[in-house]
Amino acid sequence: MNFIVTVKKLTEYLNNNSDVAIVDVRYQLDDPSAGKKAYEKAHIPQAIYFDLEGDLSDIPRKHGGNHPLPNANVLAEKLGEAGIDKDTTVVVYDKGNDMFAPRFWWLLRFLGHEDVYILDGGYEAWIKAGQPVTAEISTKVSKKFQPNVQSNEIVDIHRIKENIINKEAILIDSRSSERYLGISEPLYTKAGHIPGAKNYFWMEVLDENGRWKSKEELEKQFSKLNKEQEIIVSCGSGVSATPNIIALKMIGFKNVKLYPGSYSDWISYENNPVETKDETND
Repeated sequence: MNFIVTVKKLTEYLNNNSDVAIVDVRYQLDDPSAGKKAYEKAHIPQAIYFDLEGDLSDIPRKHGGNHPLPNANVLAEKLGEAGIDKDTTVVVYDKGNDMFAPRFWWLLRFLGHEDVYILDGGYEAWIKAGQPVTAEISTKVSKKFQPNVQSNEIVDIHRIKENIINKEAILIDSRSSERYLGISEPLYTKAGHIPGAKNYFWMEVLDENGRWKSKEELEKQFSKLNKEQEIIVSCGSGVSATPNIIALKMIGFKNVKLYPGSYSDWISYENNPVETKDETND
């Protein structure tokens, strides 16, 4: 399966007046308002903006991680207001190939909508190809988006604890090796990773030009993993795990789940242990 579309493909959608919704999710973790400002300045024609924290995450609490999943019904209502229903093809983009478009992609799939794709190279690729942009905010005819939550696509902290003991699933940590090994930790009070996690940095699903790798390259990258085994993907807070989920599904992994709270949820419980040794090849 392929979940990535090119600039050329998106222009074909637009030229054919297909029932396609374009979603802009540009965002900066260090400047939360920057993405919305960039959208208001210029965006792909017809694009609607969704915000990581305002739309694609719930409010953080003591436990549950820094970017909890949004309420399904609230997100469904926003999708409907954006003109998206079960028959809509959705193409989502961020600045380049960042982690925010995959988060939106995953959320739509989680709500049961499979006709969703990521624009390879994002807004930067669109600009580089000489395609038009606009500051005009599109008004959409509201539709009814009916969520069909795929609860089997996620696991909670109890499943993670069980897995440390029984090792039935492979747990992936999608953060950089420096954070995985506890060498640096810019966001959280405790450095390291969940015991037993294997490190597959999410940016390695991209090639040297920042575009998505081919299926052949991804097969090689994840060759040590068993396609028949359950794979649980984590990161810091359930955002950068999603590119790895997409990559694994693209090459035929069927049983791939997200731990939404990820490391930030794990360390919110003081007694949970963390590891700093490399367990990727164990």
